[in-house]
Amino acid sequence: MMRKILLAGVVALLAACEGENEGYRISGTVQNAPDGQKIIVSELNESNTQAIHIDTATVQDGKFELDLPEKDKPTISFLTVEGTRGNVVYIADNTPINFTVYPDSIYTSEISGGEDNKVLTAYLQNVRKVSKKMNENRSSMREAMLNRDSANLEDLQAFQQQVFDEDKQVKVELIESNPNSIVSVMILQDMLNSSAYSSSELLALYEQLGEKIKESSLAKMVKTSLDKLSKTDIGSIAPQFSAPTPEGNELALNEVLGKVTLVDFWASWCKPCRVENPNIVNVYNKYHDKGFNIIQVSLDRPGQKERWLQAIEDDNLGQWNHVSNLMFWQDPVAVEYGVRAIPAAFLLDEDGRIIGKDLRGDALGEKVAEVLDGNSAQD
Repeated sequence: MMRKILLAGVVALLAACEGENEGYRISGTVQNAPDGQKIIVSELNESNTQAIHIDTATVQDGKFELDLPEKDKPTISFLTVEGTRGNVVYIADNTPINFTVYPDSIYTSEISGGEDNKVLTAYLQNVRKVSKKMNENRSSMREAMLNRDSANLEDLQAFQQQVFDEDKQVKVELIESNPNSIVSVMILQDMLNSSAYSSSELLALYEQLGEKIKESSLAKMVKTSLDKLSKTDIGSIAPQFSAPTPEGNELALNEVLGKVTLVDFWASWCKPCRVENPNIVNVYNKYHDKGFNIIQVSLDRPGQKERWLQAIEDDNLGQWNHVSNLMFWQDPVAVEYGVRAIPAAFLLDEDGRIIGKDLRGDALGEKVAEVLDGNSAQD
């Protein structure tokens, strides 16, 4: 009897010890860090809107370590060095994680530990490589434009497309190779935010995700955005909306439909939008009498109505309809249309069906001419 009691006590003690060890440990080194410097740990909240503080470690002899609570699912987390801008992104997945932190170049810090962090490291390395190539190429393109070197500019534009295609291939391969990783959802969200991919190809990638990872709050948010994006695919009926005019009256999309209608999202603070406005004016002047209408939806900030009105006047846009809720990116019309970058434009036929998206420069005039004149190119 005594032996059974002792055995039960040992089992209970082992179970208690096991419970105490639940969680995961982070550790690492911080380059040139003074003793006492704080390393702040935070993680993305369930709504994916902000980082919430979890715990704090203290650097001693250039090193830190911290035991953290067990995660019931992989979580996007951050290390922040006190007094330093930026942070180190990592995935908390209950595996020990080691960091080599470079406060003067925080985004080049190194992470080891866990399958999710391997995928994240591969992705971030590609992001940095692509960013460097794109920035260098944009600089060369500006120089070629200043020198009016059209041949070199054409080569640089082709190189830019090549870099984009290579980047896309890496992203697709990472998602397809890691369907059960939260990092794949992060990649998909980045692709969604770039506005460079169609909803159909993004939905196809989403469907390759594992069923469990689809239950994450981030994946659900991505799916909601994709569903909204699919509403504005070419061939779909454009979502109806109404919004305040500069005079404070409500104006609905179906009130302004012509034979062809441009729904253009812009803002007074958006330089590319302002650059495109003269082209929109030219197309309107040429085709309005034949049935071309425009409604511009401004994403100007709250309290900045005067800037919106001044931009309308300065760019000679007062010939057509304008609406805005003055809610910046939270504008309900922009949200409904899945707009995440501006300028963004949707060309509608007389039935309100989307026949073109983000047509700028000559492409806008050519498409309007195709519909109203039956021409394949602008006269």
